[in-house]
This record gives sequence, C-alpha cells and structure tokens, in this order.
Amino acid sequence: MSEKKIAILEAVKSLTKNYCDEELLLPQEKGNLPSRSVIIDLVRELRSVLFPGYFGTDTSASMFPEHYVGFRLNDLYDRLREQIEIALLYQGDPGEKAEEKATEITGRFIKRLPEIQKMLLKDVQAGFDGDPAAKSKEEIIFSYPGFYAIYIYRMAHELYLEKVPFIPRIMSEFAHGKTGIDINPGACIGEYFFIDHGTGVVIGETTKIGSNVKLYQGVTLGALSTRKGQQLANVKRHPTIEDNVTIYSNSTVLGGETVIGENTIIGGNTFITESIPANTKVSAKSPELVIKKPRAQVSVTNVWDY
Repeated sequence: MSEKKIAILEAVKSLTKNYCDEELLLPQEKGNLPSRSVIIDLVRELRSVLFPGYFGTDTSASMFPEHYVGFRLNDLYDRLREQIEIALLYQGDPGEKAEEKATEITGRFIKRLPEIQKMLLKDVQAGFDGDPAAKSKEEIIFSYPGFYAIYIYRMAHELYLEKVPFIPRIMSEFAHGKTGIDINPGACIGEYFFIDHGTGVVIGETTKIGSNVKLYQGVTLGALSTRKGQQLANVKRHPTIEDNVTIYSNSTVLGGETVIGENTIIGGNTFITESIPANTKVSAKSPELVIKKPRAQVSVTNVWDY
C-alpha cells in the first residue's frame, strides 16, 4: 500500500470519528445554515438599489425608475426572505413560525430602505464636509472604504434589531474583511457619521454613538475586559460617544460606563477608561524624541546602526 493511501485512510478514519463525536463539526441535524455567498450578493445588489448610478450598467434606473426598483426589490425580497427563514429554522423556530417571521421581517426591512438611504446620504455629507481631500460626494460613495463599512453596518443593524441570527454578522464580517473596519451590527450609531481612512477601526456591540461623530484610523471603542465571556452577553460593556465628537487615530476608549461628552476632541494615541466631560480636549503627552546630529559621512554598512 502506498504512503499516500495510508495517509488518506488514517485521516479518513480519524476525521469521521471526530464528526460522530463532535456535533459542531457536522450540524446538519439542525438544518442548513444561511449561505454566506448569497448574503454577500444581497449586500452588493442592495447597494445598486440605494445608489443606482454607481454600481452597475443598467440604464433603466434613470429611464424607468419605478420599473427598475420594483424589479430589483422583488428579487431581493425573495432571496433575503429565504435566507432569514433558513437562519430561523436553524435557530430552532418551527417551520410555519419561521416562514411567517421571515416574511414579516423581510417586509419591515424593505420598507425601511428609504430611511436607510436618507441616513446614508447624511453620512456621505459628513464625509464630504469632514475630508478636505474629497473631491466630490460621488467619490465618497464610489470609493471610500469608511462609507462602504457604514453602508453595510446600517443594513446589518436593521436585521440585528429584528434578532435575525447569523446574517447580520455575516454582513459585518464581510465589511471587516474588505475594509479593515470592524463595526458590530449591534452598535447604535447616529446620523452624519464618518470614518476617515478607516483601517483598524473597531466598534463593539454595545457602543452608542451620537450624531456628527468622526473617527480616524485605528480607533477602538471596546470593552475593558471580556474575561467573563458569555456572562457579559447583553451587558453594556462598550463606551458611549455623544454628539459632535472627533476621535483621532490610534486612540482607544474602553468600558460600558465610559461616556465621551458632546463637543469633545480626543487626540491621537490616547487610552481612555473613564468618562470625559463635554466640551473637552484630550491629548496624550508627546514622547521625547531623540534626534542625532547628522554625520558628515555615512557608510552603507552602518546606515541603520542606532
């Protein structure tokens, strides 16, 4: 018997035993899980409904807008309702109840799309007003990763509020992978929100953010400790950021009782675990810089010798 066959047979025997011993590895008895690829397609296609002039080549949106929107929403409704029903069935809802709940949730979600669209337009305005490098609002819609992450968050948040399992997190983790911005769908974020640059931003599940808040890259709005694990589920463990706050790059704000008061500016590289009153500026003391005088000559061999 060849080494290849021996290796495969041994792995098959051990893996199939693991399948039998550990239910988590092969959970078909609960039914199917939602399709990640379908959810991601829905995220992409919903964007072409909310911003039809940017994502796609279908000119019917400008020629026959009612036909275009009706056709797209009819398809999106059916596909989303099916995935929600699958998620509810896996969670343990009985068949008829899951079907009824999925229909109701999908209907409410579709009806909310115009309001979500209005919120996103305010986020676009916040991005344009807050970024001198932005040449146009169109540029923000079409290319800014911060806005893309906010768009997906606002979709996922609606389904999170409906207590839909799996799907909101699939959406948010897709955004995380694409943009480097991790917004938990449970976070509550007000209007006129902007994330500049974006990479490395983390916003935890119980974070509350008011209106007209701006974050820069590397900002973490997190929990003080998660050592208790599931005991902290449904506990306010992430900070509250009130209206008109700016938090600059690589700053960390931790704790469920931590409140950053309105009109406050948090400077870069700060670490905050207690509340900050309104109308405050917070900055970290600059580290001492050591600058050596330039040498007359620097050889190639010691150019990196400190």
